[in-house]
Amino acid sequence: MSVVLVTGASSGIGAAIAIAFAENGWDVMAAGRDEGRLEEVADVSERIVTWAGELAESEDCDDLIADTIDEFGELYCLVNNAGIIVRGAVGDTSDDDWRQTMSVNLDVPFFLSRAALPHLLKSEGSIVNIASDWGLRGGERAAAYCASKGGLVLLTKAMAKDYARAGLRINAICPGDVDTPMLAAEAEAAGMDIDEYMEEASESVPSGRIAEPEEVASLALYLASEAAMHINGTAIAIDGGGGA
Repeated sequence: MSVVLVTGASSGIGAAIAIAFAENGWDVMAAGRDEGRLEEVADVSERIVTWAGELAESEDCDDLIADTIDEFGELYCLVNNAGIIVRGAVGDTSDDDWRQTMSVNLDVPFFLSRAALPHLLKSEGSIVNIASDWGLRGGERAAAYCASKGGLVLLTKAMAKDYARAGLRINAICPGDVDTPMLAAEAEAAGMDIDEYMEEASESVPSGRIAEPEEVASLALYLASEAAMHINGTAIAIDGGGGA
């Protein structure tokens, strides 16, 4: 039996990852803040169990790992997907925006990884961190987001070096624009029609389109599989060639 914990699983990339793992025979703990949307994800497969709550403090992360072990008895993969973006250059970013972005995008993956570590070492499992192409090359008007995702990329690489000989693999996926509710919120914040925003975003990608959540989910599933046993400490862009 294989067990995966996916954060930010109520919609978008997280929901797609939870569903992809379940459809491929994994038991899934789908964690998020929106209980109603989590239940919609769980309706797709009886293999999906939901956990609704906040992960603001390290104790919350400890509780989620403990609840996952209580439910399934083991853990083979942790997918740190939950994330937020707050727009602003450094001069436009408040203390609260900075701290909230760092908390969600970097602190929580660290706390969850630390809490899950004994179980993942026992199972010789893996961690998949959902970072961003902006964590590799930066972007405009998103200083806190870029810093947090860049930190997540280097946390991935540092952990991979520390635990590779113990059989634990840690990799990061770095998507470009993906057709998710977060992208729709970006369009609204920019005062643009969603179709117009999507068209503009697609035109900036060499492949001529943005990614679908299921494409990111397929990569996460592969990185957690035995086929990827010798892939460790990588940060893989899935951006249609945007970072080439």
